[in-house]
Amino acid sequence: MPSCSVLRLCQYETNKLVRIQSVWLGSLKWSLNAAILLFICVMMLWNRKYQEFDLVVSSVTAKLKGVAQTRLPGVGEVVWDVVDFSRASQEKNSFFVVTNVIVTKNQKQGRCAEVSPCRSDQDCEKGGWDLHSHGIQTGSCVKFDVSRKTCEVSAWCPIETKTSPPRVTHYSAENFTVLIKNNIRFPAFNFIRRNILPGMSADYLKSCNRGNDSLCPIFRLGDVVRSAGEKFSEMAVEGGVIGIQIKWDCNLDPLMHRCLPRYSFRRLDEKESNRTLYPGLNFRFAKYNQVNGVEERTLYKAFGIRFDVMVFGQAGKFSFIQLIVYVGSTLSYYALTTVLMDWLIGTSCYSAEVGQNYSERKVEDVQDQQKVILCVSYVDENNLRLVEEIPEEKFTGRQEDPGHLRAVLCLLQPGTDQNQDQDQDQDQNPRPSAPSWCKCDRCVPASLPQEQLCCRRSSGGCISSSPLFDRLVLRRPLLEAVLLYQDPLAPPQDRVRTAALRHCAYRQFIGWRFGSPPAGCHPAVPSCCVRRIREEYPSPDGQYRGFRPVRTTATMQGSANGEL
Repeated sequence: MPSCSVLRLCQYETNKLVRIQSVWLGSLKWSLNAAILLFICVMMLWNRKYQEFDLVVSSVTAKLKGVAQTRLPGVGEVVWDVVDFSRASQEKNSFFVVTNVIVTKNQKQGRCAEVSPCRSDQDCEKGGWDLHSHGIQTGSCVKFDVSRKTCEVSAWCPIETKTSPPRVTHYSAENFTVLIKNNIRFPAFNFIRRNILPGMSADYLKSCNRGNDSLCPIFRLGDVVRSAGEKFSEMAVEGGVIGIQIKWDCNLDPLMHRCLPRYSFRRLDEKESNRTLYPGLNFRFAKYNQVNGVEERTLYKAFGIRFDVMVFGQAGKFSFIQLIVYVGSTLSYYALTTVLMDWLIGTSCYSAEVGQNYSERKVEDVQDQQKVILCVSYVDENNLRLVEEIPEEKFTGRQEDPGHLRAVLCLLQPGTDQNQDQDQDQDQNPRPSAPSWCKCDRCVPASLPQEQLCCRRSSGGCISSSPLFDRLVLRRPLLEAVLLYQDPLAPPQDRVRTAALRHCAYRQFIGWRFGSPPAGCHPAVPSCCVRRIREEYPSPDGQYRGFRPVRTTATMQGSANGEL
């Protein structure tokens, strides 16, 4: 493992970029960036992401006004004022308006028949009581009417018998009005406001109308119910719950200051699914009086509409910190341009050749040390074979190295070598018998699977016996010229080491047969060629390192001390 060093903390690393000279791609890139910038700016202004926000804190009071004259069953014509039809609600920021009643008059403390049926006194438990009783049972079974008997109770008599509310054609409560006073505060900005704006005078409040002024704080109850999508005549029979929503969306910046309420209405209770199970909203109250020294009362079962005033909202003010946070979070959107451009170049929508070249230059494969991909070139095949795990293979096209080819052709001009070509068909040294995997009859046995490689896939002549092999790979003047080309200050020819010539011969063969090998692949030299090179440029001690896979980045590059 590499040792840790403090100096590594002082290094800077950056990403590798590939530049494509294309007017069409450049125009598309800047068009996408401009569209993303426009989207970011629109969303910033629309949602005010450059501001710091604070939630509203509010209080609500309501003042009802109205007078109604109605006919109650068993009572007659009754005039109701605000004291009669307005009842305090147990909920916060709510008020209740009575729209329908069931009246039971002249109730006194005494004994009367209950609605629970019975046949004899044994069916009535003395002192008994249940959820549906109006009093305490006395233990007696008495006549309720001509055909029925019920248990007698000690209660306010006569008991309430009618449970269904009456239906009338006109409800005066829909003409009642309510003045809603809403005070708000935003603690973070120390900002206070109310829905009765500074320009609203007493004369204005007496004459304002919600029909032509959306800021008027006085509401007609019938209009509120209608705005919630309901009919007042239907809802007033059994009652319900209506929500009055006040939304404050304030902009406290000096140039765009705005802080006005917006009102909306909706029904809050369920009116359909529970139609047969305790529908609507009702409660009971009584009015007491003395008649001949006896206390009596009139019981009212009141149905009505509860109005819940709900206030919510926020205020925003410019904050440099929030602006920086938003800009930083939106910079990632520009990665969409890179993703789209890479997809466009990588597909056939643009150009297959450009896409392949772009991919090879941008993506660099790095193989694990335990995973070696061999690149094999057979003399009787046009393609290169990539061997990942023996015997798994795949093919790739062979790419020539034009720079190396031109240099070799220049060095092969007549007169570069004064020595005559020797007959390559005769071996100077005897060799062992060819192994079973050899097809050219010139390979030598090897212990490693990676070194058991022949120059052919089928039987035939060996590439090492070709005159071109001698001229391109083994010729000493050519190798010395190549070494001098790489290092102009190299020592004279008589001092050139044999190992350097041998390694240069390996590179010459790789450049000849492989061209530009695929990135991350190790070119493998056939056993017959390795034998010929070692015979021409032997090691003084007869020791060779053998197959050593290294990462090859260019044809003419190699390790000065590496064997392959």
